[in-house]
Amino acid sequence: MKATGIVRRIDDLGRVVIPKEIRRTMRIREGDPLEIYTDRDGEVIFKKYSPIGEWSQIAAQYAETLNKTCGLSVIICDRDAVIAAAGVSKREYSDRRLTPEFEELMETRSLYSGDENERISVIEGGNHYVSCAMPIVSDGDIIGCVASLCAEGSRKAEDFPESKLIQTAASFLGRQTEA
Repeated sequence: MKATGIVRRIDDLGRVVIPKEIRRTMRIREGDPLEIYTDRDGEVIFKKYSPIGEWSQIAAQYAETLNKTCGLSVIICDRDAVIAAAGVSKREYSDRRLTPEFEELMETRSLYSGDENERISVIEGGNHYVSCAMPIVSDGDIIGCVASLCAEGSRKAEDFPESKLIQTAASFLGRQTEA
């Protein structure tokens, strides 16, 4: 664990302020859920909570199924990183931070279908761009995104079913986290 040298006091309601520098570095936004752990040494540990992260095995299986049955390259991510990938290098995409453009795409809360002129990368330095994407919404909150990817230089699939498959995956994963 890295020491920051920052000390904060607990107020009379039991609250503590997480410094802005730490929130920015760890990409903690207002309203983000945090898990609280303690250990035997008396340390209190805050960890960003990812509802979709708990479903990473199911997300990976869903992505793999979309890849095998439809030939789509698919990633599934939480709000900060890719948690499942199929049809692209898992090593290249797994646990990598998302680009600000992709984060903005998620904030729209609507289906995104890319075109030849607009190329949004999921991760910095990735050689694929978003073909189709749908944010995962659970209990009214954006918790992640399902996206199909195209390789650089290939043309975007104009398939109507692609968008329906991505919407279905996002809806399914969102409903799973609500239960």
